[in-house]
Amino acid sequence: MTSLTQRLHLGRALYWGYYVPKGLLRKYIQRDPVRRAIDEQARIQMEQAAYQLPPITLDPGDRPFEIYFLSGARFWYQTCFCAYSMIQQAQVYLRPVIYDDGTLEAIHRNAISRIFPDVRIVSYDTINQQLDQHLPSTRFPWLRSRRLNYPNLRKLTDIHINSSGWKLVLDSDMVFFRKPTFLLEWLRSPQSPCHMVDIDNAYGYSAALMRELAGTPIPNQINVGICGLQSDSLDWDELEYWCKTLIERECTNYYQEQAMIAMLMARAPRAIASASDYIVLPTRQEAQQPKAVLHHYVADSKPWYFRYGWQHVMHLE
Repeated sequence: MTSLTQRLHLGRALYWGYYVPKGLLRKYIQRDPVRRAIDEQARIQMEQAAYQLPPITLDPGDRPFEIYFLSGARFWYQTCFCAYSMIQQAQVYLRPVIYDDGTLEAIHRNAISRIFPDVRIVSYDTINQQLDQHLPSTRFPWLRSRRLNYPNLRKLTDIHINSSGWKLVLDSDMVFFRKPTFLLEWLRSPQSPCHMVDIDNAYGYSAALMRELAGTPIPNQINVGICGLQSDSLDWDELEYWCKTLIERECTNYYQEQAMIAMLMARAPRAIASASDYIVLPTRQEAQQPKAVLHHYVADSKPWYFRYGWQHVMHLE
């Protein structure tokens, strides 16, 4: 296992932050320090505001739809705003199911449970027990090692292992502003994987290698900030082979999880969220006066997320 871990680190030994690729962090560091200070203050205000979100009071009914998140101490408040704004706009109870990345503390769990009384938080110990039983390191060494160094992969391994049925997994750095009709219809009757549209291809691997592994051409611009997959359709032996081959032939990459999901989605019909309604990388103007259903605040749109995006949720209270 030691040699495998060393190989996984080859060329990418240091991850510049928990979910942040090296290039984006370098760009952030080079940003005007005054603006960085403003952004950080806005981020702190967002986290503090999460503690003030009123509890959800909608009736969950007998079988509420569930929405899934991977979260932790650095992202819990973003998860809350994403789930809260979706429920707020849907006016339908949606039960958040939150998979702990190993960093959630009691203060975070208590805050989440106050806002979402019916929330299900899957502990890190429970996740590891599931992985040891159903995705053992002896049989799946690449997936198990990779998820330790690359938390994005846990949106596949941790959430879908030993499970069945369709799951809608959402990134935390998103805010809803209007009724998410597309997602509600998908939740009511999922028939195929769903995703949103990226601003460009962000897979990190060559189209030739991805096509070779998937056995079919890879669609352009799949973004998995919204990701609907059927858990029991996943072939873990194949995913282990993909993980191993991608790394051995083209090294590790920050976008590996998105590449692997794009390869899965290439094989079947897909439900695609409208790019004009579900926006990746919103502009400052759009963040200030949202016209879309949802914003996914990636890369250069992070400042607008912290300065403007979440505040629309508070203003509707």
